[in-house]
Amino acid sequence: QVQLVESGGGLVQAGGSLRLSCAAFGLTFNSRAMGWFRQTPGNEREFVAGISWSGSSSNYADSVKGRFTISRDNAKNTVYLQINSLKPEDTAIYYCAARKGGYGGTIPLADRYDYWGQGTQVTVSS
Repeated sequence: QVQLVESGGGLVQAGGSLRLSCAAFGLTFNSRAMGWFRQTPGNEREFVAGISWSGSSSNYADSVKGRFTISRDNAKNTVYLQINSLKPEDTAIYYCAARKGGYGGTIPLADRYDYWGQGTQVTVSS
């Protein structure tokens, strides 16, 4: 059974930082591109960042470039999202997801990912 388990969310003041983690179980993690998405009430899931299966390439939504950094540790089956200079508009539930198939690149479309975590809430106060 595949499980993705996020952690690290919380309440933080604007300008602060958080590090989100996503641990994968039951998945051939080191062959999967991984992504982080976020969602606010009434809106679709929005791509935030993605990283290739090897970690050699990554991409970001324009709204988070320069503030967010995605990384992975294949030995620990874990993907991370370092989020700095947080803004109130970053408030959302953050989800990690595993890209369908193996050895693919990152892609900012939610329907290209087949496993999802339960989400972790990030709330940024002004």
